[in-house]
Amino acid sequence: MTPRQTIQACLQNCHTIAVVGLSPKTHRDSFKVAQYMQTQGYRIIPINPNASEILGERVHASLLEAAQHEHIDLVNCFRNAQDIAPIAQEAIAIGAKALWMQLGIANEAAAKSAQDAGLWVVQDRCLKIEHALQRPSAKT
Repeated sequence: MTPRQTIQACLQNCHTIAVVGLSPKTHRDSFKVAQYMQTQGYRIIPINPNASEILGERVHASLLEAAQHEHIDLVNCFRNAQDIAPIAQEAIAIGAKALWMQLGIANEAAAKSAQDAGLWVVQDRCLKIEHALQRPSAKT
């Protein structure tokens, strides 16, 4: 698949999004992106070991913990590039469909690992921006 097709597949087929590094601070990009996606009908599962509730959702300390309670389609990463490899491994372990690294975040080794396990992978793209760019009549 092309990068555009991968993005479209994620947006069309992934309805529950675990946001790793979701901040409870409303001025942070992670909060703004998650809040936007929530208003668009996506279920947000916050992953942050230092909070208990964000955007009206129970917060989990890790992906593995969250997966015990929720089915997760897409893992959206707001972490430094060097922190992505273990997140990718957890995404694989929980059976996620996709791994998404936000704008400014890329980790080729983690991406390859996730792709080899069958996950759709998007790097260095903003989920909110890409969603807003989608149009039902857009050609692929």
